[in-house]
Formats: sequence, structure tokens, C-alpha cells
Amino acid sequence: MGKCRVKLPPYLISLMETERNQNQTPKPENSPLKEIALFFWDLVKIVLVALIIIIPFRVLVAEPFVVSGSSMLPNFHNKDYLIIDRVSYKFKEPQRGDVIVLKFPKDTSQYFIKRIVGLPGEQIKFEQGSVVIVNKEYPGGMPLKESYLETSGQTLGKNEAVNLGSGEYYVLGDNRTASSDSRVWGILPTDDIVGKVWLRVFPLNNFGWFETPEYDF
Repeated sequence: MGKCRVKLPPYLISLMETERNQNQTPKPENSPLKEIALFFWDLVKIVLVALIIIIPFRVLVAEPFVVSGSSMLPNFHNKDYLIIDRVSYKFKEPQRGDVIVLKFPKDTSQYFIKRIVGLPGEQIKFEQGSVVIVNKEYPGGMPLKESYLETSGQTLGKNEAVNLGSGEYYVLGDNRTASSDSRVWGILPTDDIVGKVWLRVFPLNNFGWFETPEYDF
């Protein structure tokens, strides 16, 4: 059987040759300046994406905090780098023993780290170097046993009892002899609580999570 040949019109042959030549033409390489510009543009995109993720996380979920001072010794030291949980208190109430970061009620531009010892509806007083809790469970008052304090530490306060209303907390520093806390500036409203201390990042030898202590009255 003979071969069938098709003769293409000259203009089609010309178009095919032009396309073939274009496909074979190497793409020009980017200049060094353009390569640098592309690199920095990619870097900008990465930073923007990171900010879109990190900023809402920091504002809504967690926030770093650096301890300043000695008011929470022996459990927290100057320049400890902490991560604060901002979410938990949106779903549950703060608990006794929680270590929190708060806005100083007298100047909310300042941030303190303290421990919650008194809850809404309770009465707080000081007897024989201890915090005494008066509530429905202990109407006669019960000294608070705080195992996280130094054994030689005593909690001294004013003679008069403090009554906590709805949404009010009583907070103290763990270093009871060197802490400006509710004994000095009064009760803490819940709106001034920033969040619960969740994690210590630095120093690395003290890296760890924080749990709320259990109390044996």
C-alpha cells in the first residue's frame, strides 16, 4: 500500500517553524539584582504570613511575660521568661493557688505576677502568720496550708478582715515579706486579670509547666 502524503500550505509551515524556534529559544536568566529582589519579596511574604498567625495567637491565646523583681521567690525568679494562658479564664473561673499575671489596679499600664489565695464570696484574714479563709465550707475560718512557701515564711497582714464580693480576688506574692499585693493595694477585680501562668521557658534548667496546687486545709 502506498504512503499518503499531505502537502501543507506554505503559511502553516512558516507558523510551525516560528513556534518551534520560540520553544527552542532559552529563557533569559534573571539578573543578580532581580534575584535579590525576588528573595526579599519571598521573605516579606513569609513574615506577613507569620504575623497573621502570631499576632492573633498572642493577643487571644498566649502571651510572653518576663518576671521583674523578687516578690514571687522561691518559685519565680527575676528575669524568668513565662508564657501566659489568656484563654482558660474565658471558660472557667480562676482557682485558689493559680499564679496569674494581672494589671495593677492603681495603674493598669503596670503588670504584676501574684498568686490567688482568696475567691469571690470569701473573707480573708491573718492569724498567727497564716492566711485564714472564711467561707461556706469553713464558716469558722481555716488557716491556708501553703506548701509552696519557704518553711520559715510567715504571712503578716492587717488585723481587719477583708470581704470579697462577686468577681473579686485576693492575691499575694509568694515572697510574703517583700511583695506589694492585696495587703497593700486591695482586692483584685476579675477584669484586671490578664491570664494564668502556663509555662516557664527560660532559664532552660527550670523549663516546665505549672499546675495549680491542691490545698489540705
